[in-house]
Amino acid sequence: MIKFPNFKFFKNCHIETPLAWAQLSHQKVRLAVATTGVCFANILMFTQMGLLAMLTDGTIRLHESLGGDLILVSSFSPSLLFRINFPRAYLYQAAAVDGIASAVPIYINRGNWVNPSQLSSKQGIGDLKPRQKGFFGNEVRIIAFNPAQPSALNIPEVNQQLAKLSITDAVLFDRLSQSSLGDIPELLEERKQIPTVMDNHRIYVMGLFSMGSTINDKGNVIMSDWNYAQLYGQNSLQQIRIGALALEKGADKRTVQARLRARLPNDVTVLTHEELIKREQQFYSSQPEGIILKFGTIVGFVVGVIILYQVLYADISDHLSEYATLKAMGYSERALLMVVLQEAAILGIMGFIPGFTASVGIYQLLVTLTRIPLVMKASIALQVFILTLVMCTVSGAIATSKLRSADPADVF
Repeated sequence: MIKFPNFKFFKNCHIETPLAWAQLSHQKVRLAVATTGVCFANILMFTQMGLLAMLTDGTIRLHESLGGDLILVSSFSPSLLFRINFPRAYLYQAAAVDGIASAVPIYINRGNWVNPSQLSSKQGIGDLKPRQKGFFGNEVRIIAFNPAQPSALNIPEVNQQLAKLSITDAVLFDRLSQSSLGDIPELLEERKQIPTVMDNHRIYVMGLFSMGSTINDKGNVIMSDWNYAQLYGQNSLQQIRIGALALEKGADKRTVQARLRARLPNDVTVLTHEELIKREQQFYSSQPEGIILKFGTIVGFVVGVIILYQVLYADISDHLSEYATLKAMGYSERALLMVVLQEAAILGIMGFIPGFTASVGIYQLLVTLTRIPLVMKASIALQVFILTLVMCTVSGAIATSKLRSADPADVF
């Protein structure tokens, strides 16, 4: 039986926190099991929220890298995932609006990619049979623009290699692409260019950049619009996926945006970078995958509530006579409730710390396996910590139903 200091000492010093810790630490095995359970619930919530971030944030690397101040996209496309373009003529109309300094077209497509290691060293690429078995199935996202115009992408590594894009059949390769596309970075250390095949067309990898793969794209390549036209025909340049608009110095972004919306047809939407990113994230989070991951977070929360409730309920049941004694000494139910809530909070914090540490390791493992950028954001850690505190409060409040029945007359 745990011994408590006398009533005056408690009343004058308000040391309910040591009392809560004494209750928990009295049985080391139960404390370890409870901490492990809370840690598991935290890992489950961290993993689900991390996967959701991988689904939403991982897809906006291109959006974050776009140049310009305003972005034009098709009004019929809820996401850049869809291959919905708009006429290049709309970009010319936008360039004529007051406040616009430049309008750069950006083309996005997907193409079959051949892993260079699958090409026989004895066989020239020109002799490669276009549909030879086993050579196709990998796809890359193709990003094309005119390297002579103001930069379409805010990626310093790409802007330093614009001259390479002017070479015939030259592309830059995303070093964070899936391994199934080939060990291009390692090969480039040995040679200045790596020949391979993309959409039945010979191309040469001349350099690297970093963007990262996504749930839908195994990798990225960047090429010039001229090479893009050689690959898909001159008419392909008449339909663009993105228009990057740069404002004149001193121009107000919202004012110019309003002018563009009034001038351009309803077929095209004018967005800021923030609006484009938010729209993309909302699209992916509303998809079945996003809903499932959100539900998984709720499941982790419920699991934590159940585990904490069982531990606290068992603790109250084992020490019901001590709680009844405190009631007889003059403690209110509210004071005893605070003791139980403090126990729950201690368990929550003790479980959160190892759960957070383990989740960071899981994130790094996911990055290694998928090559999709994923970092432990402070916002995710804060959300899980708040959920943990709410979880503790809920489980503690439910467990005190047993505490209310602690009547000194019945116990003794």
